[in-house]
Amino acid sequence: MSSVETDSDVYKTLLESTRAIPWRIDWKTMTFSYIGPQIEELLGWKQHSWASVNDWVERMHPDDRDYVMDFCVSQSRAGIDHEADYRALTESGEYVWIRDVVHVVRKDGEVEALVGFMFDISERKKTEEHLIRLQKQLEEYSFQDGLTGIANRRMFDTVLEREWNNAQRTGLPLSVIVLDIDYFKQYNDHYGHIKGDECLRRVAQTLSLAANRPRDFIARIGGEEFVWLLPETDAESARLVAHKCLHLIRQQQIPHEFSNVSKLLSISLGVGTTLASMHATALEFVEQVDHLLYKAKHNGRMRAEYADFRD
Repeated sequence: MSSVETDSDVYKTLLESTRAIPWRIDWKTMTFSYIGPQIEELLGWKQHSWASVNDWVERMHPDDRDYVMDFCVSQSRAGIDHEADYRALTESGEYVWIRDVVHVVRKDGEVEALVGFMFDISERKKTEEHLIRLQKQLEEYSFQDGLTGIANRRMFDTVLEREWNNAQRTGLPLSVIVLDIDYFKQYNDHYGHIKGDECLRRVAQTLSLAANRPRDFIARIGGEEFVWLLPETDAESARLVAHKCLHLIRQQQIPHEFSNVSKLLSISLGVGTTLASMHATALEFVEQVDHLLYKAKHNGRMRAEYADFRD
């Protein structure tokens, strides 16, 4: 036995003892001239069943197939080494995440063969997907009020900017309702903070029922302060939502013995409607509505003050 044959056997043994799966494709015939026996352990397909590139393509997830095939062919034709991640079909009908690391072998300026390794990256993909889910949860939590579960001030600012821009583009009215709980400090002082937190959660859930169009948006923007953002809503429709807020809170019959306006919990509201002028800002509009809230408080609370800033 020659030393060349011995070296070849050693290299083959080394390749076939790794978890990475070596392979070689003849470029001219698009056939496998070699694939490691580890492929059977990973995917279940017999080693001899990998005859041509078609076997590789057909055992790829349909959602990955076109992109991976086009990418690998274009990179190979250009003589560029590359990597591709995709889901490979097992003989039992399941899918395993694979990373193919490809080296392009050229001879006299022409592509002669592709050689590479397949790696099982299923666990890595699971970890990546888990991290993506965690990141999404963190983003959701960062836009959610931890106490009531509705949107927080940060989310309100984001949605307000988007809807203000939409209103500028469409020329349709935009309405905002700013409201808070009357004498909530006295409620907290006398019933305690635990009861106060329960009250805020109940008010948030109740107010959420006042409007239900897909883009109607409610948020908690301060201690006991809430806001409804009502896109494409005129003054009369906003007035109806405000009336519903007052009615729903009254229906809850939440005792408040230390309020100066009622023995039951009540709210005050500022309700404004505008057209989003190019010469005004969303923040200026919200401040105008906030002034209406303070007017409602000054005029006795447990009421709403309205203004149509389009006039």
